[in-house]
Amino acid sequence: MTSLDSYITLGRSGLRVSPLTLGTMTFGEDSGWGASPETSEAILAEYLDRGGNVVDTANIYTNGHSEKIVGDFFAARPGLRERVVLSTKFFANLYPGDPNGGGGGRKALIAQLEESLRRLQTDYVDLYQAHRYDYSTPLEETMQAFADVVRSGKALYIGVSEWTASEIRAGWEMAQDLKIPFVSNQPQYSMLWRVIEAEVVPASIELGLGQVVFSPIAQGVLTGKYQPGGAPPEGSRATAAGGADFIQRWLRDDVLSAVARLAPLAEQAGLSLGQLAVAWVLQNDNVSAAIVGASRPEQIRDNVKASGVRLDGDLMKAIDDILDPVTERDPAKTVSPARRP
Repeated sequence: MTSLDSYITLGRSGLRVSPLTLGTMTFGEDSGWGASPETSEAILAEYLDRGGNVVDTANIYTNGHSEKIVGDFFAARPGLRERVVLSTKFFANLYPGDPNGGGGGRKALIAQLEESLRRLQTDYVDLYQAHRYDYSTPLEETMQAFADVVRSGKALYIGVSEWTASEIRAGWEMAQDLKIPFVSNQPQYSMLWRVIEAEVVPASIELGLGQVVFSPIAQGVLTGKYQPGGAPPEGSRATAAGGADFIQRWLRDDVLSAVARLAPLAEQAGLSLGQLAVAWVLQNDNVSAAIVGASRPEQIRDNVKASGVRLDGDLMKAIDDILDPVTERDPAKTVSPARRP
């Protein structure tokens, strides 16, 4: 059985993580392309049986249902939660009309952590992350609230998601002053989306932060299931109300044609296209783990096969040569909402 038990430390922390993190954005059928609670629990079991030890969720995923499914799973298995790195995120506002319901202000950060802990049925999360940067709140306020939840024992480590290099650096400096463990960044990263390479990755290496990257297969486009000139497969993310917006930028014929040209390279490596995409992400500088989601347990089994694979330099260059015309590299594409949710 292929497994995920080659653990590495997350950044310069002492926290050891598996190369694949289980993303739970699809947990709960109201995602539009997701999995029922029963299937979600089967996915969790498959991932943990393969040696994976990091489960990532967020308050906004399926409006809190994802956290509840994860919480129910661990509540039914006493002792298991303590052996897992459980991470969640805040920023989204789950209470329309409440001006303090979202963002990175002290009130929202602490209240949303309490709500997440209730849904997750746990006293603490291992990693608590700012889902986006909040331009409406002084960074000092967000970092002080982070410090308070760490000192309370309700979060062991902190991280961010989709912050720019300058935002990461400013947050890290405050974390040092506050003496709290800021250990990770969660950016989008794939063969097609390489915007973190120019600025975020060098800054993170300098500061000792690890990348836990999402969308390593570009919302499914790098699996090759979307064909140029063809309609998206029924039931795919591109046909779901909740997922179509994320994937539209990759459904151009030039992108899909380039992806199709990767098929012989994947075959050469003995991998599927999706496995090739995950393996490519895992061997790039500063990537501690890649987040993989699933709507069926067999997708976890497929993704696990990419763990530990090394792609040689010639293959990496061939991938670059094919995808370079359609790859996004502009660091200015790392953005957070201009307004608090």
